[in-house]
Amino acid sequence: MARNEEKAQSMLYRFREAQAAELGLGTRADRRPKMASACKSLRECERWRGEILRELSRKVSKIQDAGLTDYEVRDVNDDINKLMREKRHWENQIIALGGANYRRNVAMLDDDGKEVPGTKGYKYFGRAKDLPGVRELFQSKKQEEEEENQALAFYKKFTNQGPAYFGDLDEVDGKLLEYERQAEEEEWRDEYTNVRETLNLPLDDPIPPIPRGSSASSSPLPSNGPSPPQPPVNAKRKAQEEDVEMDTVNVEAAAPDQAKRLRKAESDGAAKADVIPSSGGADSMRTHANAAAAYLGFLSPEDLMPPTLPTREEMEGVLLALRKQALVEEYFGE
Repeated sequence: MARNEEKAQSMLYRFREAQAAELGLGTRADRRPKMASACKSLRECERWRGEILRELSRKVSKIQDAGLTDYEVRDVNDDINKLMREKRHWENQIIALGGANYRRNVAMLDDDGKEVPGTKGYKYFGRAKDLPGVRELFQSKKQEEEEENQALAFYKKFTNQGPAYFGDLDEVDGKLLEYERQAEEEEWRDEYTNVRETLNLPLDDPIPPIPRGSSASSSPLPSNGPSPPQPPVNAKRKAQEEDVEMDTVNVEAAAPDQAKRLRKAESDGAAKADVIPSSGGADSMRTHANAAAAYLGFLSPEDLMPPTLPTREEMEGVLLALRKQALVEEYFGE
């Protein structure tokens, strides 16, 4: 009996090996890995990609056979799509290992610059395009493209129009403006006549012209011109004092108790005004507080005054004291 080494050297064994390699079968130890990421050799990746290309060539040639049934055509088309997906995985692995980029393919475009259908996703080859259901799919896509092209051709004549198409040049010659002015004046006369007839006014009086805005009223004031005179501050204070006096008189006429509270609030405000430096804003706020306190018996003018904000020195003092207290607690305890 011949040994295994002698069998391996026989002509029939070598023929079977060559035939299996051509068909992409190979031996058990020389089969293509199922996952492309498991192969770390660039040369092996190139080899397996070439083997997939040969299988694709055989499958594409086989799917053109007219003797295949519809079921066999579908199976062959599925195998081709699986090989295309596997080829893409091997190409990604080749790029990851620093090899050539075989995926630099450009999308197939038609005459209108649109991508040809069937170049992405699941593809149909050879007789698979004539299968029942697939033919209607391609026809529906073609019909949709034709309708889209017709709509584009219809709206294309409205694109790239000049300003005259949108009416931007209608007022250049001035005829339209003159026509609108005449129509406006005629409508003004008709409406004015209708108003006179409604109110039983004489119709012989001349009709006044349309009140139009003058350029003098709409023009802004010059920036370098003299500014309008400002009223003096003393006049404002006198006016405010007169208002307070009038309020006081009204309150005295209304209720004597309220008049007493008002005079007391004014005396308290005057006493505190000696301590606080007087200013225009402070006087105005105190005047309003005194007037409001006359009507609100449970509040004093001090309660109605805005709060006094601490100065910069006071804030710095408070922050310094807090920092000192934190240091003392850190080093000496509470």
